[in-house]
Formats: sequence, C-alpha cells, structure tokens
Amino acid sequence: MSYGFLDIAMTPSVRAAQAEMGADAQWEAFSGNRSFDRFTANEATFLAARDSFYMASVSEDGWPYVQHRGGPAGFLKMVDDRTLAFADYRGNRQYISTGNLAANDRACLILMDYPRRARLKIYAHVEKLAMDANPALTELVMDEGYKARAERIFRLRLEAFDWNCPQHITPRFTEREIEQAVRPLHERLAQLEAENAALQERLGKIGDA
Repeated sequence: MSYGFLDIAMTPSVRAAQAEMGADAQWEAFSGNRSFDRFTANEATFLAARDSFYMASVSEDGWPYVQHRGGPAGFLKMVDDRTLAFADYRGNRQYISTGNLAANDRACLILMDYPRRARLKIYAHVEKLAMDANPALTELVMDEGYKARAERIFRLRLEAFDWNCPQHITPRFTEREIEQAVRPLHERLAQLEAENAALQERLGKIGDA
C-alpha cells in the first residue's frame, strides 16, 4: 500500500471514524512519507490499457464532483514517473471539472480494470494547458484517428497513488473483450458447420449414385 496516499487521506476526521469502528489500532503506528511515490512499469502498463477513468474535483463551495473521462485505450499518458497528461475532449460543455480545477487544482482519479478486479487511485495536482502551449505534449496526448475535439490538455503532477484490494469489484467486460473471448467459439462453430455441409454433400452424392 502506498504510504503517501494514506499520508494525505488520513485526516483527523478519518482517524476519528477509524476509532469509532474499532480500526484505529490497525493504523496506530502509521507514519506516512509521500516522497517515494513514483509510477513504475506496472502502472505504465495498467494506464496504457485503460480507456476511461473517474476524476473527482471540489468546487469553491466545498461540493465534490466526480466525472467520467473516456477516450481511446491509453489516452491518459505517462509523461514521466511523476507526471500524467490527457487531452480533454469536448463533452456536454458544462465545464464543471474545468472550473473546479481552476479554483482548486487537487484531484483524485480512480482507474478500473473490471475483468481483473484491479483499481488504481491517484492523488494529483492538475494544470490546464492550451492545446498549443506545449507542442511536444500536444503531440503526445493526441490520439490519431479519434474523432472527438480536444479543447485543452490537463497535466497531472503526482502526489500519491495506491492500489486497492479487489473486494466488492464485480467483473465486467466490454463488447470488445467479449468478442475476443467468444471468437474461438465462433471459429470452431464455423468449422463444424463447414464440415457438416461437406458431409451432407458427400452423403447426397452417395444417395444419388
């Protein structure tokens, strides 16, 4: 477990909730140090396969907002071991996350791998950039062939991350994953149908003889 993540998350009110539920002894000796949080090849591989994530931000009034962000697999790019970035594609044009992050740059991301029941949580500071502000970064985040309009770039500076346990994650599968899983069945069925048709043809010729 990432100690940096808990160093941020375990506020006095969280510790009070742990005490109320009898879980305080589990974390009594906890001493966090977020200075060692760096993404590794494991996180890079995980991020490259994700086509969506959830991002939480907070308004000036203190209200949280959670938004789903989607795109081609790997659209959340790893710039280096402490930096992520993604092209922000046009949606319903409410711009709630964009406005919240302008007032408070702190965000929390949750990335899910439902088939493998894996969940990655990320605390980060988010910076909004114009599409032409950094040509190299723009080239990195743009996904060729994706037709949505990118309005800005969000660059995320890692504070901490944590891998959650798989409890209570129900496996779910995308249409593409289901197609890949059943393709061998379809191929085998087509083969059997072709063999059956050939057999019927031979039997028909025997009957006509």
